[in-house]
Amino acid sequence: MEFTAGLIPLESALEQMLSRISPLTESQTVPLLAGFGRITALNITSPLDVPGFDNSAMDGYAVRMADVAAGKPLPLAGKAFAGQPFHGDWPTGTCIRIMTGAPVPAGCEAVVMQEQTETVAEGIRFSAGIKPGQNIRRRGEDIRCGATVLEAGQRLTVGELPLLASLGIADVPVTRKVRVALFSTGDELQLPGQPLAEGQIYDTNRLTVHLMLEQLGCEVINLGIIRDNPDALRAAFAQADSQADVVISSGGVSVGEADYTKQILDEVGEIAFWKLAIKPGKPFAFGRLKNSWFCGLPGNPVSAALTFYQLVQPLLAKLSGQRAPALPLRQKARAAVTFKKTPGRLDFQRGILRTGHDGVPEVISTGHQGSHIFSSFSQGNCFVVLERERGKVEAGEWVDVEPFNHLFGG
Repeated sequence: MEFTAGLIPLESALEQMLSRISPLTESQTVPLLAGFGRITALNITSPLDVPGFDNSAMDGYAVRMADVAAGKPLPLAGKAFAGQPFHGDWPTGTCIRIMTGAPVPAGCEAVVMQEQTETVAEGIRFSAGIKPGQNIRRRGEDIRCGATVLEAGQRLTVGELPLLASLGIADVPVTRKVRVALFSTGDELQLPGQPLAEGQIYDTNRLTVHLMLEQLGCEVINLGIIRDNPDALRAAFAQADSQADVVISSGGVSVGEADYTKQILDEVGEIAFWKLAIKPGKPFAFGRLKNSWFCGLPGNPVSAALTFYQLVQPLLAKLSGQRAPALPLRQKARAAVTFKKTPGRLDFQRGILRTGHDGVPEVISTGHQGSHIFSSFSQGNCFVVLERERGKVEAGEWVDVEPFNHLFGG
């Protein structure tokens, strides 16, 4: 059993964070093409009926019930196409050729699909029973003018924006983007492309978080690498707090001798430092600065990505005004290999979810689960979520998995 005294369960940490967050209220109006990934600031109502007129659901023939009652073939009186309605006289005892989407002529009581007709010398013969109203799309049966089509807090994607376009709406009111200031801390960090001095590593966490922030529609203020110097770190926090809604740092939240982050945060803000009962990702910090919220991610790459995914992602969703921030979806899968685990912390191992030979979902490990093995994200497609008190998992046992969402290419 791991020593877990004082460690906070993930669910409790998330609940405490979200209970303190209030959504942004500032909004702006943007063109539809600029609205992708944004959050609606207001309810959006339809300015028109959809469809805007009674129209045919089939290629076929428009008829009046009295004309077909005798069961005789009906001569054609004209044609109606989408964009080219029939406007002429419609004599009694005739039918009108009509195409899908074309407005039904005045007096039309049914449309007979062409597969239920045949052409004869006398006109069009109908080979099946006809019911009033069949194959007619009525005005407003999809959306009524004035009806709410999207509620405030809806994330706009390819499912929503074309709907607005179909209603003739060209601009959409959205909550302004969440501004996030980001920096990494540590003398051991170096920029990719630069030579590594002895003991240095490349700064991957900031790139990882920056990319995820952009995918979540945030405005990113990237402040680079801040060295282990109290004055430099204090200045970075002041700059970040003055510009952003959320400040995210990577590294400096554990108990290292040169970790000045906690010391400075105690000076400039109200910080609840948490040690989470999860693996990886135990050292995670959350709190409040003068003007912004603060999230301190662990320095290990996998830990930083995981805590961002599980904690910062829902925080940003609520702050942006998203009506129902989606928590990661879990499903059951059969372990196809042994998963090593020690009881004590909720464990998020990286796995590969697949379909077994018998059609049952199964999961295998990506291999070594060290918190520095970032390649496990590119190899895997899910988290294998092993309960806090669970120990070693044998092949054949059932486990919970969380398929990666779009942040990891899911």
